[in-house]
Amino acid sequence: MSKPISQPITAQSLGAIIKSARDIMRKDKGLNGDLDRLPMLTWIMFLKFLDDLEIQREEEAKLAGKKFKPAIEPPYRWRDWASQPDGITGDELIAFINNDECALPHGPLNKSTRGPGLFRYLRLLTSSNGDERREVVATVFKGVQNRMVSGYLLRDVVNKLNGIHFTASDELHTLGALYESMLREMRDAAGDSGEFYTPRAVVRLMVAVTNPRLGETVLDPASGTGGFLVEAYNHLAKQVKTVADRRVLQDKSLFGCEPKSLPYLLCQMNLLLHGLDAPQIDPGNALRFKLTDIGERDRVDVILTNPPFGGEEEKGIQGNFPEDKQTAETALLFLQLIMRKLRRGPSNVASTGTRGETPREPAAGMAAPLCARAAVVVPNGTLFGDGVCARIKEELLKEFNLHTIVRLPNGVFAPYTGIPTNVLFFDRSGPTREVWYYEQPLPEGRKNYTKTAPIQFEDFAALVTWWDHRKANDQAWKVPVAELLANGCNLDRKNPSAKDDITHLPPEQLAADILKKERRIAEIMGNILELLAK
Repeated sequence: MSKPISQPITAQSLGAIIKSARDIMRKDKGLNGDLDRLPMLTWIMFLKFLDDLEIQREEEAKLAGKKFKPAIEPPYRWRDWASQPDGITGDELIAFINNDECALPHGPLNKSTRGPGLFRYLRLLTSSNGDERREVVATVFKGVQNRMVSGYLLRDVVNKLNGIHFTASDELHTLGALYESMLREMRDAAGDSGEFYTPRAVVRLMVAVTNPRLGETVLDPASGTGGFLVEAYNHLAKQVKTVADRRVLQDKSLFGCEPKSLPYLLCQMNLLLHGLDAPQIDPGNALRFKLTDIGERDRVDVILTNPPFGGEEEKGIQGNFPEDKQTAETALLFLQLIMRKLRRGPSNVASTGTRGETPREPAAGMAAPLCARAAVVVPNGTLFGDGVCARIKEELLKEFNLHTIVRLPNGVFAPYTGIPTNVLFFDRSGPTREVWYYEQPLPEGRKNYTKTAPIQFEDFAALVTWWDHRKANDQAWKVPVAELLANGCNLDRKNPSAKDDITHLPPEQLAADILKKERRIAEIMGNILELLAK
């Protein structure tokens, strides 16, 4: 079968297709809001994308004289049941998608052919034929449900989305941009459910200064919709020069973990759209393994993540961690996991610009052997927390090089949370000697970032310039590790050049300052009353 003919399409017309499909979905009684509509759109587009890719690869195999092994066989391919506008519809379509067994489309004339329904078939796929995408498809559809109840409306949606052709590179790029806007909408819809996704500008900063090299393994143990992995993929793709390089990028570079079915599905689609053929995303809880069972073969070179914070893990998960460091706080458990997952071993590069050095350029065709490193978003409470939190930070300071803490300004995660946040940068180059702090300023005239005026990557320009050539200034200062250890590992340090700012004060200090000011106000009022009485 020849590949679909793709007419040039603009972002506007592509957006119109998506909007039309969503408008049709609004009429279906089985769907409630964007948290239902977006997964529906995603799994339908996923199957269309996969079929377009299969058609393209089948033609390439024929030209090369090779046998092609399809990930999905007839009659479950998009072209078999979805591509014809007058294809199966109504109750027949719903049964084909949902039922364990059903009448299959395109059976022999006058003969009813029965077999597994679409979702059942997809969930039972294995990579026994050597195609790893089959495992990806099976894992994706284990968590997918068809929530539409009208097969006629579903047929209308399928017909609309059939107008998107994933074989045209320009259209794929346009769809990638549109898909990112859909992810933001999903983030907006999920904000009330406690799901917070990292702003693209912060993701770009963390990837840029951590600088993953081709040949290194990159992990996000709390992948969400895949923002860090997509940005890391784009960063590594620029280093690809040969076919072997591309194989390394595709097969041995990027790994993730996301236990929730909706973000997992979105993560897979996001990575596929951006060019990763078979995303390696673990659909389980990254915290489910005992910390002591994680060995060197399980470790990675680079970890980039914004683990969930404010959540609580069950006792069974807490039991995977050392007795003196067990806690229900998700952020602290992830921090321990990240420390454990960083690869050990010598490196001829002391740090990645950590103490003022610029990393050595790699020899021709090879990546410089950098030490393992991590960039992790944490809430402010992690900086000043005591007890278990302090013990975890003591290990971080003594066993790792916590070289930089970037303090993010107000509103970076608006409107989902107002909790002040920071990014910890650490590596395995040795114990910490000093910690550099960099307080990211708000643009002039701004009091905070907002949903409608979010932070931009360009706002970090001064920080990126400072990173490899460190000097103290109004935004940057350093603290010796001995001082931090002597102070109970309280990492919540105020900018010595800044005016009074209560944003980053710990609660007890904030309360004490408020009481002090109230007493001072009462004292002044008392003096005024005495003067008036005279």
